[in-house]
Amino acid sequence: MTRIIAGRARGARLDVPGTGTRPTSDRVRESLFGALEAADALEGARVLDLYAGSGALGLEALSRGAASADLVERGRQAAALIRRNAATVVKAGGSSTARVHEAAVHSYLLRAAGPFDLVFSDPPYDLDDDAMTADLIALAPLLAPDALVIVERARRSTPPDFASAGLDLFREKSYGDTALWWAEPAAPDTTAEGGSQPETESQSR
Repeated sequence: MTRIIAGRARGARLDVPGTGTRPTSDRVRESLFGALEAADALEGARVLDLYAGSGALGLEALSRGAASADLVERGRQAAALIRRNAATVVKAGGSSTARVHEAAVHSYLLRAAGPFDLVFSDPPYDLDDDAMTADLIALAPLLAPDALVIVERARRSTPPDFASAGLDLFREKSYGDTALWWAEPAAPDTTAEGGSQPETESQSR
């Protein structure tokens, strides 16, 4: 059973597809959203949840104060389930908006309109590295300047190629077999124009 952990819809039960998805564990969500709240990354945020599954990540963000969530899931049954879950969370109050897109992630990214402040990507374990990189490259133009991108994959997976998408990795954390990578848009390099050398330390979040 999956439930919303905190916020306006705290305790709301979320239905989970029987097959084909891998819900983020309560332990990982608790740690992730604690860090996001500490970074003040949720209130009023425009959220994008890729490979949404049950929608638990995007809907948790809505419950905790995000302004909107776009949830992308290719499977018809899973998308219908997310719509039901989203209705439950939105009904809990506030002026947040949830939009469910029944589409392949890469196709959606090529036609989507941003900007997004917070992006979750929890692709299937069998998504190959080239496809993961292609997603990140397509995502990059849709990001707000101070956006956060969080990718969840198996700990044994190759780390996401953020650099190819103009993103900087600044945090990585493992929870058993699950790993989370945090990235942000890279700061402009002004050295070619004789500007000051960019700081090498990632912004504290």
